[in-house]
Amino acid sequence: MGEVQKGLMSLVEELRKVEHLNDNGVRIVLLGLDNAGKTTILTRLALEEASSITPTQGFNIKSVQSHGLKLSVWDIGGQRSIRTHWKRYLGSTDLLIYVVDSADRKRFEETGQELAELVEEDNLVGVPLLVFANKQDLLTAAPAADIAAGLNLHTYRDRTWQIQACSAISGEGIQDGMNWICKNITAKKK
Repeated sequence: MGEVQKGLMSLVEELRKVEHLNDNGVRIVLLGLDNAGKTTILTRLALEEASSITPTQGFNIKSVQSHGLKLSVWDIGGQRSIRTHWKRYLGSTDLLIYVVDSADRKRFEETGQELAELVEEDNLVGVPLLVFANKQDLLTAAPAADIAAGLNLHTYRDRTWQIQACSAISGEGIQDGMNWICKNITAKKK
Protein backbone atom coordinates (compact mmCIF):
# COMPACT_ATOMS: atom_id res chain seq x y z
CA MET A 1 0.00 0.00 0.00
CA GLY A 2 1.46 3.38 -1.02
CA GLU A 3 1.89 6.36 1.28
CA VAL A 4 -1.05 8.21 -0.29
CA GLN A 5 -3.35 5.21 0.22
CA LYS A 6 -2.19 4.83 3.83
CA GLY A 7 -2.85 8.51 4.41
CA LEU A 8 -6.32 8.26 2.93
CA MET A 9 -7.17 5.19 4.98
CA SER A 10 -5.98 7.03 8.09
CA LEU A 11 -8.22 9.97 7.15
CA VAL A 12 -11.23 7.67 6.75
CA GLU A 13 -10.57 6.05 10.15
CA GLU A 14 -10.21 9.42 11.88
CA LEU A 15 -13.43 10.73 10.32
CA ARG A 16 -15.32 7.69 11.55
CA LYS A 17 -13.99 8.22 15.09
CA VAL A 18 -15.07 11.85 15.33
CA GLU A 19 -18.34 11.59 13.39
CA HIS A 20 -20.29 11.25 16.65
CA LEU A 21 -19.13 14.64 17.99
CA ASN A 22 -22.17 16.53 16.68
CA ASP A 23 -24.21 16.02 19.91
CA ASN A 24 -27.51 17.33 18.55
CA GLY A 25 -26.00 20.50 17.12
CA VAL A 26 -26.15 21.46 13.47
CA ARG A 27 -23.88 19.56 11.10
CA ILE A 28 -22.48 21.55 8.20
CA VAL A 29 -20.15 20.14 5.57
CA LEU A 30 -17.77 22.59 3.88
CA LEU A 31 -16.52 21.41 0.49
CA GLY A 32 -14.91 22.73 -2.66
CA LEU A 33 -11.82 22.19 -4.77
CA ASP A 34 -8.38 22.52 -3.24
CA ASN A 35 -7.21 26.12 -2.76
CA ALA A 36 -10.73 27.56 -2.99
CA GLY A 37 -10.41 29.06 0.50
CA LYS A 38 -12.45 26.61 2.60
CA THR A 39 -10.19 26.62 5.64
CA THR A 40 -9.85 30.41 5.62
CA ILE A 41 -13.63 30.71 5.46
CA LEU A 42 -13.99 28.23 8.33
CA THR A 43 -11.51 30.26 10.36
CA ARG A 44 -13.55 33.41 9.67
CA LEU A 45 -16.82 31.67 10.58
CA ALA A 46 -15.23 30.68 13.90
CA LEU A 47 -14.21 34.33 14.40
CA GLU A 48 -10.55 33.36 14.57
CA GLU A 49 -7.52 35.11 13.10
CA ALA A 50 -6.84 33.93 9.55
CA SER A 51 -3.18 34.83 9.32
CA SER A 52 -1.37 31.55 8.62
CA ILE A 53 -3.59 29.05 6.84
CA THR A 54 -2.14 25.96 5.20
CA PRO A 55 -3.96 23.63 2.78
CA THR A 56 -6.06 20.98 4.51
CA GLN A 57 -4.55 17.55 4.00
CA GLY A 58 -7.44 15.75 5.65
CA PHE A 59 -10.13 17.58 7.53
CA ASN A 60 -10.79 20.25 10.15
CA ILE A 61 -13.79 20.37 12.43
CA LYS A 62 -14.72 23.53 14.28
CA SER A 63 -17.60 24.24 16.56
CA VAL A 64 -19.11 27.63 15.77
CA GLN A 65 -21.70 29.43 17.90
CA SER A 66 -24.01 31.83 16.07
CA HIS A 67 -27.57 33.07 16.50
CA GLY A 68 -28.04 30.69 19.44
CA LEU A 69 -27.04 27.67 17.34
CA LYS A 70 -24.13 25.31 17.81
CA LEU A 71 -22.73 24.58 14.38
CA SER A 72 -20.33 21.70 13.84
CA VAL A 73 -18.53 22.61 10.60
CA TRP A 74 -16.59 19.90 8.78
CA ASP A 75 -13.95 21.24 6.39
CA ILE A 76 -12.78 18.35 4.22
CA GLY A 77 -9.79 18.76 1.91
CA GLY A 78 -10.48 19.33 -1.78
CA GLN A 79 -7.55 17.53 -3.36
CA ARG A 80 -8.63 15.15 -6.11
CA SER A 81 -7.47 12.10 -4.09
CA ILE A 82 -9.67 13.11 -1.13
CA ARG A 83 -12.80 14.07 -3.12
CA THR A 84 -13.67 10.42 -3.71
CA HIS A 85 -14.22 10.14 0.07
CA TRP A 86 -16.52 13.18 0.42
CA LYS A 87 -19.69 11.17 -0.13
CA ARG A 88 -19.01 8.87 2.82
CA TYR A 89 -19.43 11.70 5.30
CA LEU A 90 -22.55 13.45 4.10
CA GLY A 91 -24.95 11.60 6.40
CA SER A 92 -26.91 13.79 8.83
CA THR A 93 -25.80 16.94 7.01
CA ASP A 94 -28.05 19.89 7.79
CA LEU A 95 -26.42 22.32 5.35
CA LEU A 96 -23.79 22.19 2.61
CA ILE A 97 -21.36 25.04 2.07
CA TYR A 98 -19.57 24.85 -1.26
CA VAL A 99 -16.65 27.21 -1.90
CA VAL A 100 -15.62 28.35 -5.36
CA ASP A 101 -12.42 30.23 -6.19
CA SER A 102 -13.97 33.02 -8.27
CA ALA A 103 -10.61 33.85 -9.86
CA ASP A 104 -9.72 30.31 -10.99
CA ARG A 105 -11.70 30.31 -14.24
CA LYS A 106 -9.76 27.30 -15.59
CA ARG A 107 -11.40 25.13 -12.93
CA PHE A 108 -15.01 26.37 -13.18
CA GLU A 109 -16.07 23.32 -15.18
CA GLU A 110 -14.39 20.94 -12.72
CA THR A 111 -15.93 22.61 -9.68
CA GLY A 112 -19.33 22.60 -11.38
CA GLN A 113 -19.11 18.87 -12.04
CA GLU A 114 -18.14 18.16 -8.44
CA LEU A 115 -21.05 20.21 -7.10
CA ALA A 116 -23.52 18.62 -9.52
CA GLU A 117 -22.48 15.16 -8.34
CA LEU A 118 -22.73 16.17 -4.69
CA VAL A 119 -26.27 17.52 -4.86
CA GLU A 120 -27.42 14.23 -6.40
CA GLU A 121 -26.33 12.31 -3.31
CA ASP A 122 -29.21 10.75 -1.34
CA ASN A 123 -27.86 12.21 1.93
CA LEU A 124 -28.10 15.74 0.51
CA VAL A 125 -31.62 15.64 -0.93
CA GLY A 126 -33.32 18.88 0.10
CA VAL A 127 -30.31 20.06 2.13
CA PRO A 128 -29.85 23.85 1.87
CA LEU A 129 -26.81 24.94 -0.16
CA LEU A 130 -24.68 28.03 0.37
CA VAL A 131 -22.11 28.71 -2.34
CA PHE A 132 -19.38 31.10 -1.29
CA ALA A 133 -18.01 32.81 -4.42
CA ASN A 134 -14.66 33.44 -2.74
CA LYS A 135 -11.72 35.67 -3.67
CA GLN A 136 -13.90 38.54 -4.85
CA ASP A 137 -11.09 40.86 -3.76
CA LEU A 138 -9.05 39.75 -6.80
CA LEU A 139 -9.36 41.72 -10.04
CA THR A 140 -9.73 38.51 -12.08
CA ALA A 141 -12.69 37.25 -9.99
CA ALA A 142 -15.87 36.36 -11.84
CA PRO A 143 -19.01 37.98 -10.38
CA ALA A 144 -21.13 35.77 -8.13
CA ALA A 145 -24.05 35.99 -10.58
CA ASP A 146 -21.89 34.55 -13.38
CA ILE A 147 -20.73 31.73 -11.12
CA ALA A 148 -24.34 30.95 -10.13
CA ALA A 149 -25.26 30.75 -13.82
CA GLY A 150 -22.22 28.60 -14.63
CA LEU A 151 -23.05 26.20 -11.80
CA ASN A 152 -26.69 26.05 -12.97
CA LEU A 153 -27.88 26.85 -9.46
CA HIS A 154 -31.25 27.89 -10.89
CA THR A 155 -31.91 24.21 -11.70
CA TYR A 156 -31.68 23.18 -8.02
CA ARG A 157 -35.38 23.13 -7.27
CA ASP A 158 -35.29 20.54 -4.45
CA ARG A 159 -33.49 22.82 -2.00
CA THR A 160 -33.00 26.37 -0.83
CA TRP A 161 -29.75 27.79 -2.14
CA GLN A 162 -27.82 31.03 -2.02
CA ILE A 163 -24.66 32.30 -3.64
CA GLN A 164 -22.67 34.73 -1.53
CA ALA A 165 -19.83 36.84 -2.91
CA CYS A 166 -17.04 36.98 -0.37
CA SER A 167 -13.38 37.41 0.37
CA ALA A 168 -12.11 35.04 3.01
CA ILE A 169 -8.99 37.18 3.37
CA SER A 170 -10.82 40.43 4.18
CA GLY A 171 -13.85 38.72 5.71
CA GLU A 172 -16.24 40.63 3.44
CA GLY A 173 -19.45 38.66 2.82
CA ILE A 174 -18.69 35.93 5.38
CA GLN A 175 -21.10 37.27 8.02
CA ASP A 176 -23.82 37.63 5.37
CA GLY A 177 -23.31 33.95 4.58
CA MET A 178 -23.47 33.06 8.28
CA ASN A 179 -26.72 34.98 8.65
CA TRP A 180 -28.20 33.04 5.71
CA ILE A 181 -27.00 29.74 7.20
CA CYS A 182 -28.61 30.42 10.59
CA LYS A 183 -31.87 31.65 9.06
CA ASN A 184 -32.18 28.54 6.89
CA ILE A 185 -31.15 26.09 9.60
CA THR A 186 -33.73 27.60 11.96
CA ALA A 187 -36.40 27.36 9.25
CA LYS A 188 -35.46 23.76 8.45
CA LYS A 189 -35.52 22.67 12.12
CA LYS A 190 -39.08 24.01 12.62
